[in-house]
Amino acid sequence: MSVVLYDLPSRQGTCWSLNPWKTRMALNIKGADYKTEWIPYPDLASTFKALGIPPNKPDEPGYFGDYTSPAVSFVDGKNNTYVMDSWKIIKEVESRYPSPSLHLDDPIVVQVRDAIGGLMGPIRGVLVPKVPRYLLNERCVEYFERTREASLGKPLSQYEKDAGGEDAWQKAEPPAKDIAQLLKKQGGPFFRGKEVSYADVIFVSFLQFMKRLDSEIFERYLAFDPAFSEIYNASKQWLVKED
Repeated sequence: MSVVLYDLPSRQGTCWSLNPWKTRMALNIKGADYKTEWIPYPDLASTFKALGIPPNKPDEPGYFGDYTSPAVSFVDGKNNTYVMDSWKIIKEVESRYPSPSLHLDDPIVVQVRDAIGGLMGPIRGVLVPKVPRYLLNERCVEYFERTREASLGKPLSQYEKDAGGEDAWQKAEPPAKDIAQLLKKQGGPFFRGKEVSYADVIFVSFLQFMKRLDSEIFERYLAFDPAFSEIYNASKQWLVKED
């Protein structure tokens, strides 16, 4: 079976975005043999339409747009299966690569999945404006800034002034402390203790996104609790393949 991961390129030529990192990290844990095809933001819709991938449904949880990254193709003999959306993808990955299990049936997975929005929300004004500044090439910058301005109702520069800064970090600390307590509940370094699960994939992908974006932001977030460095260090082996 051959596997292709359709990922968003950074100007450095490596993976950066949270959702593609979830799929990439899961494939790395599984030891899957896959290759990456880089699809810039402006080409996502046309590329995925051409492949015959149906759009995301607006009534689905977490809907952001009709076509989003990541997507994956699984080619097994004459059968080619395309899957878009990281949650749908991990179910397919788990089915095709059952070992080692990422324990999708453990309630902690959905608990962490649903907590990520609350972790990112307070510092979104710190993170999002830096994406075009530090990670995207010129063509993607224009697309990113235009579409985010439309969704936010203001330019990213203004959004950064309104929602960034020290106040954002103060608001980020309580949910970070909550997830740290959940992480330490089974003794760490993972949410299930010594056994990695998709809950860890989700959270570490969040940390990796911050590291790729800005090392100072990454280090400041790690400083909220020592458990964050522990889970990240325990997961480094699955972050090596990033292109």
